[in-house]
Amino acid sequence: MHTNRRNFLKLSAAAAAATAFGGLGLGCTPKSTTIDRAAAMSPQWSRQTTSVCCYCAVGCGLLVNTSLKDKKAINVEGDPDHPVNEGALCAKGASIWQLGDNDRRPKSALYRAPYSNKFKEVSLEWALEQIARKVKDTRDSAFTTKNAKGQVVNRCDNIASLGSAALDNEECWAYQTMLRSLGLVYIEHQARI
Repeated sequence: MHTNRRNFLKLSAAAAAATAFGGLGLGCTPKSTTIDRAAAMSPQWSRQTTSVCCYCAVGCGLLVNTSLKDKKAINVEGDPDHPVNEGALCAKGASIWQLGDNDRRPKSALYRAPYSNKFKEVSLEWALEQIARKVKDTRDSAFTTKNAKGQVVNRCDNIASLGSAALDNEECWAYQTMLRSLGLVYIEHQARI
C-alpha cells in the first residue's frame, strides 16, 4: 500500500474509531450475574443511606444501598438531592463501591523497623496498637502542664494534625475533639490551605 498523506489520515481515522468503539463490547454476549440488582435494592432487601465521597475535597454526595443480609454495599450512585454534585459522579466516585467490596483489599499492614531495609507483614491490630503507643509516648514526652507564669495550660506542642477536607462537619468536630483531648494546639484543616 502506497502511503501518502490521504492514506495515512484514513488509516488514523479507522484506528481511532476502532479504539474508541472497541471497548463498548459490540457483539459480545452479556455476562450472567448472580445478583438481580433491581430486586436486591428494594426496601425489603436493602437499606439506602447517604454518604460523602472520600476521594477529594469536593465532597460529592452518595446514595449507598446496603444489603440487609450480609451488610455489604450492593450499589453506590450519586445523590441527586446533594447540592454539590446533584447526582453526578466522577470516575473515582462511580467506582467507590470497590473500597468495601474488593478481594484485593489489604488485610494486613507493612511495617519497616527502624534501621531496616525490609518491610514485614503485620496484623492490623498490631499496627493500630503501635500507632496508639507511639502517639501516647510522644504526647507524654513533651506534655506541658503549666507555662512559665505557673498557669495551667495542659497542652502538647510536639504533635500537629492536618485534617481532611473530605470529612463532614460532624466528623471534623469529633476528630478535633479527640485531638484537643490529647492537648494538641496545632490543629489545621486541609480546606483552609
